[in-house]
Amino acid sequence: MINRRHFFKQASASVLSSAAIMAHPAAITSHAANTSGYKALVCVFLLGGLDGHDVLLPYDSASYDAFANIRQALIATQGANRQRANLKPLVPRTDTVLASRQIALPPEMPNVKSLFDRGDAAIISNVGPLIEPVTRTTFQSSGAKLPPRLFSHNDQQATWQASAPEGAQFGWGGLFADAVLAAGANASRQEFTTITSGEFGPLLSGRLSSPYTFSTDGPAELFLLADLKQTDLDPERRDLLEAIRQTLGSPTLDGAHILERDMVRAIDGGLRTNDLFNSARSRAASFNASFTGPLGAQLRAVAETISLRSELFASRQIFFVGVGGLDTHSAQATTLPALLAQIDAGIGAFHAAMGELGLENDVTLFTASDFGRSLVVNGNGTDHGWGGHQFAVGGAVNGGNIYGSLPPPAVGHQADTGNGRIIPSVSVEEYAAKLGSWFGLSEGELNASLPNLGNFSRSGLDFI
Repeated sequence: MINRRHFFKQASASVLSSAAIMAHPAAITSHAANTSGYKALVCVFLLGGLDGHDVLLPYDSASYDAFANIRQALIATQGANRQRANLKPLVPRTDTVLASRQIALPPEMPNVKSLFDRGDAAIISNVGPLIEPVTRTTFQSSGAKLPPRLFSHNDQQATWQASAPEGAQFGWGGLFADAVLAAGANASRQEFTTITSGEFGPLLSGRLSSPYTFSTDGPAELFLLADLKQTDLDPERRDLLEAIRQTLGSPTLDGAHILERDMVRAIDGGLRTNDLFNSARSRAASFNASFTGPLGAQLRAVAETISLRSELFASRQIFFVGVGGLDTHSAQATTLPALLAQIDAGIGAFHAAMGELGLENDVTLFTASDFGRSLVVNGNGTDHGWGGHQFAVGGAVNGGNIYGSLPPPAVGHQADTGNGRIIPSVSVEEYAAKLGSWFGLSEGELNASLPNLGNFSRSGLDFI
């Protein structure tokens, strides 16, 4: 059975985005984005809320002991994986955050550790949705504007992606894409500007741009027509399906109503876009890098698509992939290490693949997540938090450093809202602005895409 909403969304993405730009000539003439060369952003969204306390771990003896005391029940279940001797210490090139403390990654993240040591990965600590700077005092006194519905999965995923809770229409990735399209990027084939491996939220939805969806097996397609790929299909059914495809792909099939005609044009454009993408995929690069697991499969598909950038006429692209299972209220000791290993392997393989393409300086991968989690455990898991830690990876990244702030492994300090739920010191919009600036957007375009950006100083965050 075909889902009508998904059917129209996929079929119409290319046509509607192109038509929107034609209908908004002012957007074309008011641009300032720099679109020279090739650049891509790749968002890895960690769905469920990554426990940053279990990723960026205290390593100096005093801090580790304090952390282990608070998380005694969880660490007892985790066993050797979280014993200090088995952690992977990080030595930042410039220590402006730790204040004589030491930190480490868990043993499941050797690739990120290596990339950090080489200067190709940075950690942006204590990032989260904010409307304006918040302190513990203003939080407790209700004296600060707070993002609506904190600690709610759907709302905070949407706020991360679109500066508003669930129901938000336009994401900052889509608005970034609008800016570069208006500046003339991807003029021949605008459909491949924003690409996602699934429906993870509004990040890539713009006013002019619309995300193209693919799976690890290829582009989204009509289930009805997928049978045409079968080699043993009954001839009569094949003839019927071919006729349906010809009808759906006919730009001259006009209806009596404007919406009917728009639908026909949209389906025709979508089918032609899929044909182009499928044709190009046969010439995608193969990689020595080893992609494993569900996230690895998505990132391999992204790498293959980037290898086709010339055939897809793309000079600017934004990709969105996701991995779930991070809502670790229970069984965190067994579920989180496997997920961290998957994330680490995917990041490592993707960066290696970009090196094989000679694009390590032109592609930046970054992570995002609903929120961090509580430092205090609930028995064998953790509860929803606020600020969390993120990675940025690529040759353009000012790696080997930690940016933002790193509160101590304690409760009751000035960044704690209770139980170790940390108030972010870096807003999502500051984080996004640095990525957007590297992508080529002007200051005006950044402010138009990120409505609360003007409320923050953005100093000391030069991770790219």
